[in-house]
Amino acid sequence: MVQPDQQDQLGRSYGGRSKAERAAERRERLVAATITLLGTQGEDRTTMTAICAEAGLTERYFYESFRARDEALTAALDAVSTEIADAALAAVRASDGSPQARVRAALGAVVDVLSTTPAKGRVLTRESSANAALRERRQSLIGWFADFVATQSSSLFGDQAWGGARAGHHAIVFVAGYAELVGSWLDGDVALDRDQVVDLGADLLAAVVRRPT
Repeated sequence: MVQPDQQDQLGRSYGGRSKAERAAERRERLVAATITLLGTQGEDRTTMTAICAEAGLTERYFYESFRARDEALTAALDAVSTEIADAALAAVRASDGSPQARVRAALGAVVDVLSTTPAKGRVLTRESSANAALRERRQSLIGWFADFVATQSSSLFGDQAWGGARAGHHAIVFVAGYAELVGSWLDGDVALDRDQVVDLGADLLAAVVRRPT
């Protein structure tokens, strides 16, 4: 008869969860711990040992998910980016107002994610430039978000929106500029309230992605 611990080693169900499910849960804990540390302590203090301690896991589980610390750092940045993209898209789909109202809903969702958990805001807007691996991923994500913005702008504004390569170039201006604004706001360097940050972003987006009339 196979005992529970043997079942675990064979990858079978243990405690109602498979080996793969438990590994995925441990990875989620490590990523969450990395976000917390990177967003509160900074890149230089977000060591493998600190990540494992924050996650409540031994170091052998770190290497189950990541080959090196930089992989954990970029995974944290990816996780925050995915969360805000999902929040923005859900807000657009849930809103049935004017294009400008839907843009405000999307940006409001983004700002709420980043301000409710300030560590996420710092990961995205500040620590994303802290080392070479993060900078490389940040540049890739700016391009990804620019494509996302250009696509959504075309859906929202139709023929009023720029098309082709110019749509992407204008979207890059918006993504990079708005990220810097939100980062400065989270740092307390910009004297705006939440709604003003959202409204400013909506106005900026409309000005950047739409053709002049």
